[in-house]
Amino acid sequence: MLAVWVDQLLGFASGALSAIRQQEHYPDFMTWVRAKGADAFQGDVVMAQALAPVLWSQTPLERLEFACEPLATPGRNEPCWCDSGRKFKQCCYKVEFPTDIPDQMMWMLSLREWKGATLKAALDSQQAPPQALLEAGLIAAEGGQTGRAMQILESLFDGSDWSRLPDQAEPAFEILLDIYQERGFNRKRADLLDDVMERGPLFLRGVALERLCLMHLDNDDLDSARGAFVKAQQALPDSPTLAYIEAMLLLHEGHEQEAKERANFWYRRLVRQGELEEDQLEFLAALAENPGATLADQLLSAEEDLATPLVGLQALLAALPIAPKIDIQADASSERLLYHSSAREATLFAAWHEQFQVLVDEDVALGFRDDPWENAIEWMSALCAHPEWLDAPQVVQDLTLALTSRFGSLPWMAPSLLEPLALRLSRWLAQARAEGEGSLCWDDADNAILLRTGLALVVGMERGARQHSRELAEELLLIDQEDSLGLRELVLDQLLRDDRNEEALALAEDNDDDDGSLVLGLLMGKTLALYRLEQQDAAESALGEVLGHNRYALELICAENPRPSMPHPDGQVDPGSRAEAWQYRTLMRDQWRTTPGALDWLETHRH
Repeated sequence: MLAVWVDQLLGFASGALSAIRQQEHYPDFMTWVRAKGADAFQGDVVMAQALAPVLWSQTPLERLEFACEPLATPGRNEPCWCDSGRKFKQCCYKVEFPTDIPDQMMWMLSLREWKGATLKAALDSQQAPPQALLEAGLIAAEGGQTGRAMQILESLFDGSDWSRLPDQAEPAFEILLDIYQERGFNRKRADLLDDVMERGPLFLRGVALERLCLMHLDNDDLDSARGAFVKAQQALPDSPTLAYIEAMLLLHEGHEQEAKERANFWYRRLVRQGELEEDQLEFLAALAENPGATLADQLLSAEEDLATPLVGLQALLAALPIAPKIDIQADASSERLLYHSSAREATLFAAWHEQFQVLVDEDVALGFRDDPWENAIEWMSALCAHPEWLDAPQVVQDLTLALTSRFGSLPWMAPSLLEPLALRLSRWLAQARAEGEGSLCWDDADNAILLRTGLALVVGMERGARQHSRELAEELLLIDQEDSLGLRELVLDQLLRDDRNEEALALAEDNDDDDGSLVLGLLMGKTLALYRLEQQDAAESALGEVLGHNRYALELICAENPRPSMPHPDGQVDPGSRAEAWQYRTLMRDQWRTTPGALDWLETHRH
C-alpha cells in the first residue's frame, strides 16, 4: 500500500506543478485540484484538496523570484485553507496522509523541470533547499544528464554554507568530482577538493582526501600526493581513511615494507579506539597483512562486471607456458635485428582481433584509436578460452597496452597482470640478443610491436614492480641502441629512487646521442646524483647546464604550490618549456625534497 501511495503522491505533485505554472495563483490551482487533481487518487477529492495547500506552500514561484508563498495553517474553527468553505476541523484537518510530505518535493520537481536561463536563475537565487538540490542532482546524473547534474550539484557544493549540507551528500560529491574528471574540468575539481579539505564538513573530508591523493597519484605527482596526505593527517588524525590512503601512497613510492608496517600501526591504533565496524577492522587487518594484495582484491570487487573475467585473466597469466620462439634474424650488413610476424602469429592475431576490435594508434607511443574497455568482458573471456593467442607478440602488445592504460597507475595490479607478460617479452628479447650484436630498431620490420610492448610494460610496472621495470628497461636499452623508447631517463629516475647514485651518474653522462627531448630529466638527474655524491663543483657545473636548457626548472622544483603547465594534447612537451619543467617536477620533486639540503641548495641558485 505504501508503494501505491508514493506513486500517487508523485503523480499528483507533478500534475500540481504543471497546474501551478500556468498562472502561479492559488485560486486557479485549486480549480484544477477539484477538476482533475483527484484523478491521481482514484477520484478521492478529499485527499487531493487536503494535499494541495501543503504542496502550494513549498512551491517556488517564478513571479516571486523563486520564493514560496506559504499559506498559514488555519485554526480548527477557521475556514479551511483548501477554499472549500467549511471549517478546518471539519475538512482537511481530518485527513491523514500515509507518510510525511517531504518539505523539498516541489523544489526538487521544479529543478527537474526547469531548463536554460530559468534553471540558472533558480539556482542563482540560492533559495533551493539543499535536499532538493541533492535529489535533483542525483536523478539527473542517473538519467545521463551530466550537464544538468553538474549545474545543480555545483549549487549544492558552492561552499557558501557547508553546515546546510544533507548527511547523505557524499555520493553526490563523488558524482560531481567524476563529472569534472570526465569533462576535463581539472581546475574546478582541484578547487572543490581544496575547498572541502579547507572548510568542508568532516564527513566529506575523507572523500576529498582520497580523491585528492588519487588525482595526484594518477598524474605521477608523488610529492603533491604526499603533501595532501600530510595536510589530511592534521585535519583528520583519527580517520580510518588515512590507513588506506597511506598504504596506497607508500606503494606508489615503492616502499612496500613500510606500507605494511604503517597499515599495522593504523590497525592497532584504531582497534584500541574501538569505534570501527567489523568489516572496516577486517579490511585494515588484511591491509596490514598484505597491502598490495588487499588493494588488488578491493579493486577487483569494485569493478563489478569485470571482476570475474579479470580473476580469470589473472589465473591464465599465472599459468602461462614458456613463450615459443619467434622469427628474429640478424642482418649482418646493417647490424640490425629484424623481427617478422609469422603466418601462424597473423592467424592468432586475426582471431583475437575479432574479439578485441580495437587497433593500436601508431601515431603515439602508447595508445589505441578507440577504447578497448568498452567490450572488455568479451575479449577477456575469449582470451581465457584461447590462451594460445598469446603466442603472437601482437596480441601480447594489445593486451599489455590495454592493461597498462587501465591499471598501470595502480602498483598493486602489476604483479598479477603485467609481470607475467614481461617474462614473455624478456624471452623474446633474449632470443633476439642470441642472434647477434645488432640493434632492434623501431622502424625496421615488425620490431615496433616488441618495443611498444616493452615500453608499456616498463611504464606499467614502474610503481608496482620497480625492480622488474628497471631490469626490463635496461634489457631494452641494450638491444635498442638508438633508445627509440626514451628509456634512459626512466632508468635514471629509478636508479635515483633506489639511491644508486654512482650508476645514475654513469647513465646520465652516457648521453652523446640524445635528441634533446629528454635533456631536462637527464641533466637534473645528473645534478642530483652529483649533489648526493658530494661532488660540489661538478654539481654546480651540471646545474649551470640545467639553467641554460630550461629557465623554469628551478622555479617549479622549488615552489610549494606552483601553477600546473599542461603538455600538448598529444602528451608531448617542448624542450626548454614550462611544461617540460612541470613534467619533471611531478615525477621527481619528491626525490629532491627527501634529499637533505637539496631544495635549499637549488633555491640559492634561482636568481
